[in-house]
Amino acid sequence: MISRSDSAIAVLLHEILGLDEGASIFLAEESLEDLSYLPVTEELLSQGQEAAEAVEVLSDRWRLGIAYHLTEPADIWVLVTDIYSERKVLEGCQAPAGRKVSAGEDEFMEALIEYFALSMAEELFCDSCFVQGPPLYVPDRIDRLESFLRPLLPEGMSILEICCGGGMATQALLRLGHSPLSMDNDRCDLCQALKNGKLPPEKAFVLDARMIDRFIDQGKFDAVVGFMVGLIDDINWLMWQEIIVKSSRLARNLALYTVYTEKEARRIAKVLSDQGFDVKVIDNQDPSGIYDQWACLGLRRKG
Repeated sequence: MISRSDSAIAVLLHEILGLDEGASIFLAEESLEDLSYLPVTEELLSQGQEAAEAVEVLSDRWRLGIAYHLTEPADIWVLVTDIYSERKVLEGCQAPAGRKVSAGEDEFMEALIEYFALSMAEELFCDSCFVQGPPLYVPDRIDRLESFLRPLLPEGMSILEICCGGGMATQALLRLGHSPLSMDNDRCDLCQALKNGKLPPEKAFVLDARMIDRFIDQGKFDAVVGFMVGLIDDINWLMWQEIIVKSSRLARNLALYTVYTEKEARRIAKVLSDQGFDVKVIDNQDPSGIYDQWACLGLRRKG
C-alpha cells in the first residue's frame, strides 16, 4: 500500500475511489510525463486484463479515468487515465460492472501528484538512491526572499512555482501563508525535499516545464513564479524562452522570476512584455551576491 508515512490517513486516490486504506492502488504509468504518452497504459489495455470490478472516475465534463480491480498475479487496483494525453486510448473502452464516482479535475490531478510524490520518496521507481541527507537550505536567502515577496504576493493567491529544486525558495512562500504547487525537472532534488518533509506530496511534482501546458490550463493561477531560473545564456536561451512563455501563460495576474544577472532579467522582461505583461526589472542585489540578485516582475495587462 502507498500511504502517508506519518499517519494512517489514506492517500487522496483512496478517498476518490472510495477504497479502504489497505487497498493497494497503482497507476499504470510512473510519472506525469508518462501520462502524456501512455506507454504502459496502451500495453495494459491491449492485453485485455481480466478485472473483477472497476471504478469509473467522472468529472462534470468527462471521464477522468478507470480503476481496475485485478486479482492476478496479485490483488491490486490499477488506475488508468488518458485525460492528459492527445492519444485517447480509453475512448470506447467499456469498464466491467462496478461503481461510478465523481471528482473535480483539480482534485484528481492533486491525487495523481501525491501518488507520484509518495512513490518517488519511497524509491519505488529507483534501483537505489545516490543522494543522502537534507537538501541545501540557506536561511539568509529564505529570510531575504520572504521580505522581498511579502508586498508582491498577497496572502490567498493561487501560485505555481516552476524550477523549485529542493524547495529552498518554496520555504519563503510557505512562511507567507501560501500553498504553492511546486515543480522541477530534477527528480532527486524534489525527492530529497519530500523525504525531509519540506514539500507537501500533493503539491510537488516532477515535470519538464516545457510540458506544463499539457496538464494545466492557461490562466489557472493568480501568479506564476520561479526563483533563480537559469543560468540563461546564448546557448540555452531558446529553451528558457519556451519555459517562460509556457509557464507565464498560466498566470492570470502576475509572473515573477529571479535570476543572477541583469542581462537575464531583461531577456525575460522582453518575453513577458510580448506575452501581455507590463514589466518591471528590479535590482535586488545584496552584499553576498549569490541568490535572487535581479528580478523580473510582470503584471498582466487588462483588456
